[in-house]
Amino acid sequence: MAAPMEVAVCTDSAAPMWSCIVWELHSGANLLTYRGGQAGPRGLALLNGEYLLAAQLGKNYISAWELQRKDQLQQKIMCPGPVTCLTASPNGLYVLAGVAESIHLWEVSTGNLLVILSRHYQDVSCLQFTGDSSHFISGGKDCLVLVWSLCSVLQADPSRIPAPRHVWSHHALPITDLHCGFGGPLARVATSSLDQTVKVRRPHPTTVHERSPAAAGPQPGMQESPPPAPCCQDSRRLLIPWCSEPKDVQGGLPAWKFLLIHRFWPGSLAKPGESELWEVSSGELLLSVLFDVSIMAVTMDLAEHHMFCGGSEGSIFQVDLFTWPGQRERSFHPEQDAGKVFKGHRNQVTCLSVSTDGSVLLSGSHDETVRLWDVQSKQCIRTVALKGPVTNAAILLAPVSMLSSDFRPSLPLPHFNKHLLGAEHGDEPRHGGLTLRLGLHQQGSEPSYLDRTEQLQAVLCSTMEKSVLGGQDQLRVRVTELEDEVRNLRKINRDLFDFSTRFITRPAK
Repeated sequence: MAAPMEVAVCTDSAAPMWSCIVWELHSGANLLTYRGGQAGPRGLALLNGEYLLAAQLGKNYISAWELQRKDQLQQKIMCPGPVTCLTASPNGLYVLAGVAESIHLWEVSTGNLLVILSRHYQDVSCLQFTGDSSHFISGGKDCLVLVWSLCSVLQADPSRIPAPRHVWSHHALPITDLHCGFGGPLARVATSSLDQTVKVRRPHPTTVHERSPAAAGPQPGMQESPPPAPCCQDSRRLLIPWCSEPKDVQGGLPAWKFLLIHRFWPGSLAKPGESELWEVSSGELLLSVLFDVSIMAVTMDLAEHHMFCGGSEGSIFQVDLFTWPGQRERSFHPEQDAGKVFKGHRNQVTCLSVSTDGSVLLSGSHDETVRLWDVQSKQCIRTVALKGPVTNAAILLAPVSMLSSDFRPSLPLPHFNKHLLGAEHGDEPRHGGLTLRLGLHQQGSEPSYLDRTEQLQAVLCSTMEKSVLGGQDQLRVRVTELEDEVRNLRKINRDLFDFSTRFITRPAK
């Protein structure tokens, strides 16, 4: 079976002949072009692997194409105002669009506008779902990043205004880009801003094994113990549970503490010119990196080993997330980290994307070029010239519908309503549909599904800790046994040394 093909999907603000072009990532061969309009920044989305959506620059509609039928006239999704950003849920059920300072949420199967969220004070600049479609994140020109629970938004009482799960207000200037990693509610989120900062957070509530900085080192009179067994999706980052030798201790903390810090610890407030990493689950700040220029685009590789930040002067900076254990604030100096800078663009970098294996980086710029970089050598391996400033550039695994001429969407795209379901002026009423809102009388009286998930996770973690580590008492006994064994081995080593010394230095007969 052939490996999936990776393709690059690009748009620019001029688009004299086409709106969007698709080319094979490694060969550079043009595969498809879609015609009709100019896609705006952060305005490109793939819907359920069947449709390509593009928010038109400065206009109040979204263009939609069937992936394979490149020559068709695009369908238009009319919106109440110019669309500033666009995204679709990975499960293909919902579409999100930023219209001025509001967020519009549509249900794809019916075309109904389910909710309008108005918690930003200025235009929404970027939107993204988590990988499991359970949350979405919005960033705006009001310097705010909001984390929303999709379930809470959909089940909210119509008489009450939905509230975001987290409000991140550490940026001092408008948000330029955000990237959400893998892990669903446990994913990390990187945000960039004109204040020259990038911040990384995790949106979901704090897990039972998170520790505060005050609990980092061993307390007087207490025996040091390893952390509990990891039970999260990226537990591969906790490969060293504890250190056994003094040489593994850095700065007074064992090496395993540093690994735990990198995965779970909150950070501090960002200063101007920083890049910051956040965590969706707890909403805590994990990392903040200071740059010398404004950061216009940010992304991470799938393994989240590297974070790439596009600067306003054309440089791309590579931040290695595993080289600063325990540090929550760090300055990036291009002269000291010369081997971590991609140079080639002559104007600001507007979009970044990394290939599945993390070996190739795609970048788009206002210098009207899209560049393909080798991550290891930092060399540009391909340059594609467009007709205007690049607004979108992304690496995707080509869906079956993109490569098969016989493929047709499973369902036709419905008419999308411009106004909320039940609103009077505007859309014609739809007949034959039925909306069920279950359990409204019980809202607030029972724990939510997220609370129940956290309780279940706490039980699983405690059970795994006991089964793997055997409890604290057994752990202390095991540590004592190992210490006795080390003492015995040292005694045997001394005896062998003394015997060897006597045997070598004894006089010859």
